Amino acid sequence: MATDRSIVEDWLSEFKALSETQLSGYGGVLDQKNTLVPALYSIIQDPDSELLEPVCHQLFELYRSSEDCLRRFTLQFLPELLWVYLRRDGHSSGCIEALLLGIYNLEIMDKDGNSKLLSFLIPSLSKPSIYHEPSSLGSMALTEGALCQHDLIRVIYSGLHLQRETFTAQNRFEVLCFLMLCYNSLVVYMPRSSHRAVCRMSSRLCVSGFPRQQLKAWTAPCMRVLLEPQFMVQMLAAVYHAIYNGEWDAGREALDDILYRAQLELYSEPLLLGNAMKSSLPGSAPDGSQGRKVLQVEVTPSIRRISRCTITAASIRRLRWKREDVDGLSREEESSGLNDADEGFSSGASSSSQPSGVRGRKNRPSARRTSSTSLDCRTGLGSVAEARRYSILSLQEQQLPEEVELLSPGKQSRSPSFNMQLISQV
Repeated sequence: MATDRSIVEDWLSEFKALSETQLSGYGGVLDQKNTLVPALYSIIQDPDSELLEPVCHQLFELYRSSEDCLRRFTLQFLPELLWVYLRRDGHSSGCIEALLLGIYNLEIMDKDGNSKLLSFLIPSLSKPSIYHEPSSLGSMALTEGALCQHDLIRVIYSGLHLQRETFTAQNRFEVLCFLMLCYNSLVVYMPRSSHRAVCRMSSRLCVSGFPRQQLKAWTAPCMRVLLEPQFMVQMLAAVYHAIYNGEWDAGREALDDILYRAQLELYSEPLLLGNAMKSSLPGSAPDGSQGRKVLQVEVTPSIRRISRCTITAASIRRLRWKREDVDGLSREEESSGLNDADEGFSSGASSSSQPSGVRGRKNRPSARRTSSTSLDCRTGLGSVAEARRYSILSLQEQQLPEEVELLSPGKQSRSPSFNMQLISQV
């Protein structure tokens, strides 16, 4: 504690000695002070610390500057400041209340001293955005109302916010919700210590004074803190970012505690958003090697993508055409096969009358056998009965199926009539 006190005192004295020209580069100096942020957290958490008031004043001076890095340095302590303020430590909440009101009054005014009017653009479902892809929503009915709202752009305005000089029961959470909105708009620039602080604040505010507090590691007696649903929605937004940026366990615990409190209070908006966030969480912690990320958003493609496996009218027509082409080819092959068979049958039947050609290899032995048989009948056989028997054998061999072939010029086909002439000569 003494070390933290000395670190904070050195920081307070160092800032007072800075000139206006040196203030612009002071943000880089604060980032190099690794021990300053934990020391400031210990001072803010200690209600009896004498340095709390000068620290709050110093943080407000940093926020008043025009440097964004100095404003973010102050804003990282907002979750811890809110917890200490809502815990209602009377003797220490005065300076914190002044700091919160000062930040609020600075944020609602522009450089010219006029009230800011915040605007939010709601994307149209018919046009792509970082939140949705029109092709994934399917075809929309072309009704008259849908056509009228095709190019409609909706803009939501928030404000004008009034300046506040003190907190009351009516305006307290109006101011605190706006401060949490400012924090969430810059949450991507916040360090991990601030992410842990917002998870710790959410858990403690939701379970303080309830039986669930007995299950926590911190059991310090705390009063029940009144919360409003809009403030709990802002807490959910900050916790959701912390879950995906290094605070997996603390963020899920804070999410469960917020849902626990929303169920007890019957707040519909935190219940709807919290259950949707819980259902979308992965089973395990996301991979930290991918770096810091807020949301996993797919960039909208420049051309429309249609999956190849999508069943459409065009795909059904293509499939029918392919089947018709295949059936047509198969029928052509069958018809060509039948034509070939017919041509072979007709040519085989008229092979004896063709004048020239070459015989096939399979039928050459049978032809030789026929000629040799007829020669044997002419030379070696004397009886007419045996000659008739061999002539019958030669006729049976000629009736066997033969391939179509052409005889070479100068040769004549030896038909059964030619064999009969040889036998008759014998």
